[in-house]
Amino acid sequence: MAFHDTLRDVQRSQQSLLCVGLDTDAARLPSSLPRTVEGILEFNRRIVEATHELVCAYKINLAFYEVLGEHFWQSVHETLALIPRGIVTIGDGKRGDIGNSSSYYARTLREVYGFTASTVNPYMGTDAVEPFLEDPDHGVFILALTSNPGARDFQHLRLRKSPLYEAVVRKARRWDTRRNCGLVVGATRPRQMQRIRQLAPSMPLLVPGIGAQGGDLRLAVRHGCDRQGEMALFTASRSVLYASSGPDYASAARLAARALRDEINSVRTRR
Repeated sequence: MAFHDTLRDVQRSQQSLLCVGLDTDAARLPSSLPRTVEGILEFNRRIVEATHELVCAYKINLAFYEVLGEHFWQSVHETLALIPRGIVTIGDGKRGDIGNSSSYYARTLREVYGFTASTVNPYMGTDAVEPFLEDPDHGVFILALTSNPGARDFQHLRLRKSPLYEAVVRKARRWDTRRNCGLVVGATRPRQMQRIRQLAPSMPLLVPGIGAQGGDLRLAVRHGCDRQGEMALFTASRSVLYASSGPDYASAARLAARALRDEINSVRTRR
C-alpha cells in the first residue's frame, strides 16, 4: 500500500492528526528516573502507553539517540518496539547525500530500523532523494520550509518570481510518482503553508513548530490539511514529553496530547 493511503487510514482509524516527537533528553528526565539509556527507555515506554490512543504517528529525532554512542542502536530499536503496530513511525534524520551514500541511509532507516517514513534533505537533488522513494510503502518527507529562524538564509531566496522553497515543492510533486512523498512545513510559517498546500493539494505535510516553538496551531490546521481535513501531521515534542517534571509525567503527557488532538480536530472539522 502506498504511504499516502497508509497515513490516511491511520488518521481515520485513530481520529487524530497528532504526531508526538519522542525527542527524549536524558537531562530532562524526571528525578524518579536514572539519566541512563534505561531511564530513557522507561520514560519512552510510559509516554507511549499514555498517548498511543491519541496519535497517528511518533517521530524519533535520531540526534537525541545518536548522542548515546554505543547505545544508539539499542535505544532506537527498543523505542520503536514500544510503539503499537499500525501507528506511523518517522525517522527524523534529515538525511541526504550522493546517491550511493543515500541508498545506505535509506536502507538503514527503512529496513534496519523499520521506520514507516523518513525526513530527507533535498539540497543535493534527485539522486540524493530517489533511494528513499524506491519503496512506495515508505514515506519520505522532504524539507521544504522549516520552522527555525535560519530558514530565511536560503529557503526564502528568490528564484525569478518565486522563493526557493516553492521550487522544492514543485520538484517534490514530480518525485511523488509512487504516492509516498510528503513535505516538511513549519507551523511558524502559516501564510507560506497556505501557498504550499495550493501547490501540493494532496501531499502529506509534516508540520513541526507547534507547542514550544510557538506556531499557531489553528492557522496551521486550517492551511495544512487537505480538502478532507486530513493528510497533515502536527508534531509536538517538548510540550507533551515535559508537560510535567514530576512523577505524574505520563498522565500529564496524556492530558497535553489529548488537548492538542482535540484542538486539531475541532479546527479541521470546521474548515
